[in-house]
Amino acid sequence: MTQSASSPFQTVDTGFPGLILLQPRLFSDRRGAFVKTFHEGNFRDLGIAFTLREEFYSTSAKGVLRGMHFQVPPAGHAKLVCCLRGRVFDVVLDMRRQSPRFGQVFSRELDAAKSELLFIPAGLAHGFLSLEDDSLMVYKTDHVYAAEHDKGLAWDSFGFNWPLPPDQPAIMSDRDRQFPRWPDFQSPF
Repeated sequence: MTQSASSPFQTVDTGFPGLILLQPRLFSDRRGAFVKTFHEGNFRDLGIAFTLREEFYSTSAKGVLRGMHFQVPPAGHAKLVCCLRGRVFDVVLDMRRQSPRFGQVFSRELDAAKSELLFIPAGLAHGFLSLEDDSLMVYKTDHVYAAEHDKGLAWDSFGFNWPLPPDQPAIMSDRDRQFPRWPDFQSPF
């Protein structure tokens, strides 16, 4: 873990170049809690080049699987994601050809109680499985949504064992079910 004295964020090494888990300081008292989720200067000090261009959120019932999503160049984007309510099992696939982790997966349970954030650089596909009803995920991106560059990969095509109950199939959109398989995808990253 790394934290500068003035930074409200601790970083945790994920083993993937540029993929950073951030643990913000949580200030709480009898009124509730306060958490800083982004500060350009603090991020720069931590070696994270990120200019916020767009923010959005999703809510998901338990068992919803969203992913694996990304945007291709010239609209490839980095994301900063966090779970503000509930819990999700977050999954990232490294699609960067020059990365020592190409084709490998990072996963982490993101829990609203811990307030962790995951910085995902361009070239990584992202998805998650909602572990609780009404889980709320917030996404900050450094490039606006571009429909013609919005892509995805089949969630079950890269050898990852999602923590799905054996008797309960994932709840997914038709779009997510029709994404191409990882072995058939020619990565532009």
